[in-house]
Amino acid sequence: MREWWIHVGLICIPLVAVYLHIPPPQLSPALHKWHSAGEVFHFRGREIFYRDSYGALGSSDVVILLHGFPTSSYDWNKIWDPLTQRFHRVIALDFLGFGFSDKPRPHRYSIFEQASVVEALVAHLGLSNQRVNLVSHDYGDTVALELLYRSDQNRTGRLTFNSLCLSNGGLFPETHYPRLLQTLLKDSSFLAPILTRLTNYMIFQKGIGDVFGPYTQPTDTEFWDMWTGIRYKDGNLVLDSILQYINQRLKHRERWVGALTSTFVPLHMIYGPLDPVNPHPQFIRLYQQLVQRSTVTILDEHISHYPQLEDPTGFLNAYFNFIHSF
Repeated sequence: MREWWIHVGLICIPLVAVYLHIPPPQLSPALHKWHSAGEVFHFRGREIFYRDSYGALGSSDVVILLHGFPTSSYDWNKIWDPLTQRFHRVIALDFLGFGFSDKPRPHRYSIFEQASVVEALVAHLGLSNQRVNLVSHDYGDTVALELLYRSDQNRTGRLTFNSLCLSNGGLFPETHYPRLLQTLLKDSSFLAPILTRLTNYMIFQKGIGDVFGPYTQPTDTEFWDMWTGIRYKDGNLVLDSILQYINQRLKHRERWVGALTSTFVPLHMIYGPLDPVNPHPQFIRLYQQLVQRSTVTILDEHISHYPQLEDPTGFLNAYFNFIHSF
């Protein structure tokens, strides 16, 4: 019996070793097109990917899009062209550690640093004196709140808000329910390095599929594009470091929720109510109670955590109605 286990071990060890060094998937034609249309700038020696499209003539309006965890700027691909028909410039970036940007490790990722990345991009594009509209999702919502705090509270910000539209972000720790794998990765210094290497496409697909509605699931190609963005530059190996943002939200709740509740910047929330991470009605009730200056759009009951992908038309209609209201 002992010899049998030895043989199994001898077979499994090289198989596991091969698996752990499996190369990342190739870019799909759509993802390759997105990448080719972008550029990079340097932030503290790191490459940050961004897209900057010029659109509507006769408009000076600028919109900057901030994506969520664990995906990338490609989350905005379904609403990109309609936005270029309304705005003079449409800009999106991959945060440090995401998508096509650099993914340094070891590295202490933080919401504060990501906000500085956005400010650096704004300066790089010559928009420091331009009022900009921000649209954010999930992780990007918290980055937006740090930018709002810098602009409103301590006046050190290098971004001037015209408006802010949030969507399905875990703004309030008390109504935020991270997935089991997220909790394990952010809190287990022992397990995290193992889990990041063992997480594969099937585990990812199951996890990300759980935060989409049953009728709005990504296609196989869309799942692969998300996974490809994570695996690019070994991004799966930094997920545990990035996930410290959940702990940062708790630690800095007063700073970020305070910025949200006290601002006079026009605010809107687009919310997919089937979201298991920020569940209905607890999340939206607390948001409406605390952020009384904000308007809210609750999308159809089958829309979940990724409203811009699950219901791009509904998302755009809600956003354009907001933009035209002030």
